[in-house]
Amino acid sequence: MNIGPYLLSNNVFVAPMAGVTDRPFRQLCKQLGAGYAVSEMAASNPRLWNSDKSTRRTNHDGEMEPKAVQIAGADPLMLAECARHNVERGAQIIDINMGCPVKKVCNSWCGSALLQDEELVARILDAVVSAVDVPVTLKFRTGWDRQHKNALSIARLAEQSGIAMLTLHGRTRADGYSGAAEYDTIAAVKAAVGIPVVANGDITTPEQARYVLDYTGADAVMIGRAAQGRPWIFREIEHFLRTGEHLPPPRVDEVAALMHEHLQAHYAFYGDYLGVRTARKHIGWYVRDLSGGEDFRQRMNLLEDCSTQLDAVAAFFSYQATQGDRLQYGLVDQSLAA
Repeated sequence: MNIGPYLLSNNVFVAPMAGVTDRPFRQLCKQLGAGYAVSEMAASNPRLWNSDKSTRRTNHDGEMEPKAVQIAGADPLMLAECARHNVERGAQIIDINMGCPVKKVCNSWCGSALLQDEELVARILDAVVSAVDVPVTLKFRTGWDRQHKNALSIARLAEQSGIAMLTLHGRTRADGYSGAAEYDTIAAVKAAVGIPVVANGDITTPEQARYVLDYTGADAVMIGRAAQGRPWIFREIEHFLRTGEHLPPPRVDEVAALMHEHLQAHYAFYGDYLGVRTARKHIGWYVRDLSGGEDFRQRMNLLEDCSTQLDAVAAFFSYQATQGDRLQYGLVDQSLAA
């Protein structure tokens, strides 16, 4: 499928996740089969553009194209200026966040809070699309709560404004991440508009991806939390959608090499002090369902320098190799030899 002039390699995408989908993680996901990835959301407030956090979130140096930046805010003119700013810095696609359910975001009338004011939504969409000459996409939820689902209205506004693609998470803002995502609204949106629609929410397996695509008619699926600690999920899903067959679990030595590459890129991106600390969550996700994973995670969180952290991860996966050539999840043995 295409987003504007950009032909994507497949229809299995990485969801933008604050604190997760930084440049090293996006790049790794793309290497492992993701057809598209969007940055963490960047604040539209110009006073924050040059902060370390914002600068990192919009850093696409060396990243595979297309380079997409998600922006968040509530003021149409400010969002338009933010879009221009990011295009000048190399963004090739701008994504507008109207899906984040986090309280501090919604309290600022950003993210999914915007769904309560369709007139403001229309002004934001028109302003951003008019401000840049690159494709603009929209990520949103089914509504503010289950009594006020307005995804169809938002989708029609988006299409009228010139939005190039819609990504719809099958939950309301009030749902947060609880309960099960529903796909009827995504199917209704897909039937109502003529632009590409991406289905998001609870897509954790190749079979679920196939089911969601068939049920909704969506053009693509977007994977979020299921990719945390399992970036190879993209090639697993892509392979299954293409062939109907499952790939075997990754080899332990391959995962050890991938983690080494990921961590080295992570340290280089954040610097040693912040890098070793922000890497802990990624390592925890990688090991959480493996034999000895919880014990290792607790001890690893006490390590304070990059080289020691790298050595500990290498030792952990050397232990995993004694359990078999391929990753084995769900083992009850929670001990780990020193």
